[in-house]
Amino acid sequence: MLTEADLVECLHKRRLPRRDALLLILSVDAQKPKEVADIKRLGRGAGMPEINKWNMSDILRHAKGLAVRMREGWMITSGGKDIVGSLNILPEGKSVKKVHFAQTLHKAAKKIASSDTVAFVEEAINCFEGGLYRSAVVLSWVGAVSLLQDQVIAHHLSTFNSEAQRRDANWKQAKIKDDLSRMKESEFLDIIGSPPVSLIGKNVKEELKNNCLQLRNACGHPSSFTLGENRVAAHLEVLILNVFSKFS
Repeated sequence: MLTEADLVECLHKRRLPRRDALLLILSVDAQKPKEVADIKRLGRGAGMPEINKWNMSDILRHAKGLAVRMREGWMITSGGKDIVGSLNILPEGKSVKKVHFAQTLHKAAKKIASSDTVAFVEEAINCFEGGLYRSAVVLSWVGAVSLLQDQVIAHHLSTFNSEAQRRDANWKQAKIKDDLSRMKESEFLDIIGSPPVSLIGKNVKEELKNNCLQLRNACGHPSSFTLGENRVAAHLEVLILNVFSKFS
């Protein structure tokens, strides 16, 4: 949600109550729990030495669900993030709407079963939060295609090869995952989104092919194309709900 550099700017825009200052600190790399020592370090580093005298655990315990104590340390909740967003001190590019988008995406990501996939998706969301929109689009797409290729290799390889050869007599049978990269991604989606493979449904195929893939192509090459947070958030949400959550 925030970087350490953001924290310096936000903490000194105006004087904040102790609770709100601590919530702001917990918003730095918000997905990672923080021990009291970590909170103190961030506060001191942002020019707030008086934090050493605060009973932080007591303040956060009385924050009415805005922060929660995990085994690894304190974490800000979605309610706490709402409070931070309402303070009107977030840096430019960290709008309340964008914060809400990111919260929704993080919640969806936490429903993914594979911890490795969660970490990958969180990195893409962090790119989104940081305004690295092209990176968020490209990174998330590469990960989604990789998962779909894994599914083909593990469960549908023979059927996939037969269908690929029916469509293109020159197709050389894939044996390993790298072999699938010889096929254009649009053709790959056509095959896995149709019988006899039917790894994904028709509507999902059309969404991935006509929207997500086209957006990835626009972002993956130097051009004058620009995009905003709404489009990127929608792209990430589609991939999280229809690929990452189902195939990891």
